[in-house]
Amino acid sequence: MSKYDVFIIGGGPIGLACGIAAQKADLNYIIVEKGCLVNSLFRYPVNMTFFSTSERLEIGGIPFMSLNPKPKRAEALEYYRRVAKDYQLNIRLFETVEHVERLDDETFEIRTSKKNYISTNIIVASGFYDLPQMLHVSGEHLPKVTHYYNDPHYYAFQKVLVVGASNSSVDAALETWRKGAEVTMVVRKDTIGKSVKYWVKPDIENRIKEGSIKAYFNSNIRVIHERTVDIETPKGMITIENDFVLALTGYHPDFSLLKRLQITLSEDEKQCPFFNGDTMETNQPGIFLAGVVCGGFDTHKLFIENSREHADKIIAAVIDSNRVGV
Repeated sequence: MSKYDVFIIGGGPIGLACGIAAQKADLNYIIVEKGCLVNSLFRYPVNMTFFSTSERLEIGGIPFMSLNPKPKRAEALEYYRRVAKDYQLNIRLFETVEHVERLDDETFEIRTSKKNYISTNIIVASGFYDLPQMLHVSGEHLPKVTHYYNDPHYYAFQKVLVVGASNSSVDAALETWRKGAEVTMVVRKDTIGKSVKYWVKPDIENRIKEGSIKAYFNSNIRVIHERTVDIETPKGMITIENDFVLALTGYHPDFSLLKRLQITLSEDEKQCPFFNGDTMETNQPGIFLAGVVCGGFDTHKLFIENSREHADKIIAAVIDSNRVGV
């Protein structure tokens, strides 16, 4: 059975940063990712532009060179692939953590879909993009409904309903409209989200104002049918024809994993996990959190640029605790 000082769950940018920090500290580590390398970024829309500039996405001291001030998805994938290769990170892809058991005060056994491991420390850097927030309405599981948006060409000349008013929703609405889709937005609140990228917000507002994109504010989907959708609006229930529903209502961390690890969650609606802000250690000694998973449902609080520091904090805490050398 393989033994490690640090077992890192998640191969996103912050998981890679943790691996780099462990490697620089001469710790025996492994990164395990249930999907492909930086799996969450891979699932982003093909044309997505990051809000952050390239230098704020850098890890490991390797420069991120971008053609534009704000890099695109393809550039980010290339960059993090190069980082993993240059550091020759010890990473296992398409391997899922299935069970974690504390054997004693300083040892964990981790069972994955492929093998078993022993580690004295665990870092959870699992992100949040794998689990969508569901609408909980009839018809949500029809084939025409998706909680992820990829390429706008797929929706050309179709009647598309976009749920939400965040960055992902606005991008999907604009891009599919520009490929010839008839786009309708359903927005729970009375305006487009305040956090929408500043160079995009005027675009969507103008398209709605001129009627190119139809938007129902203060509204909710009630039932999704094969060819139509029922929408509750301030003026009453309406039914519109529909081919596809893009339910881009947000995502959340894997709370089931946190609960299996017996990490305390806040009792409010945000369900933020407990951790020490100086060390990132949870209420479970030897288990640390890194990245957006720290925010619970409040996923807009943490990004790559303000989570990179978690890696150095954690590795410093691991060394100070003397929980090394299994």
